[in-house]
Amino acid sequence: MSLSPHRCARAIDGDHTEVVVQFYADRVLVLVTQLNKIGSLIQATLPDSYPLAPAPAPALPSPPAAILLTPLLGCAPSTHEASLYDIYAAQIATLVWTCKDTHGRRAVIAGIALKRQRISPGEDGLTEQDRGVFAQVMDMVRVCMQGA
Repeated sequence: MSLSPHRCARAIDGDHTEVVVQFYADRVLVLVTQLNKIGSLIQATLPDSYPLAPAPAPALPSPPAAILLTPLLGCAPSTHEASLYDIYAAQIATLVWTCKDTHGRRAVIAGIALKRQRISPGEDGLTEQDRGVFAQVMDMVRVCMQGA
């Protein structure tokens, strides 16, 4: 049984972006799309024995070292975006797990479908645009989680 989904939408760098958070008895589904599709599905899990600190507001909590990411369906269009999607999935799961109205440590499935960036990445492989989109998407996830 699931409750109704929580949705957020806004323009990020001129691209319509939607976030949907749906809670189920055994998992939480978080979809992030700029392409009107589910995209790559990645499951994030965390052992029950691993300690999890509460989220430091307003900063993003660091994903735990013990997080396990498992690709379920689809793949990112490039190696760069595959790494980026893993970062998104880990951060989204961490936000779900550290939400003040905690929903336990259910597995989190992140569906990610973002527009491809045409800018060359910096030394760490990320562009300023990547960082900006990431920060805004995480803000949207937080807003959806507050409505949960």
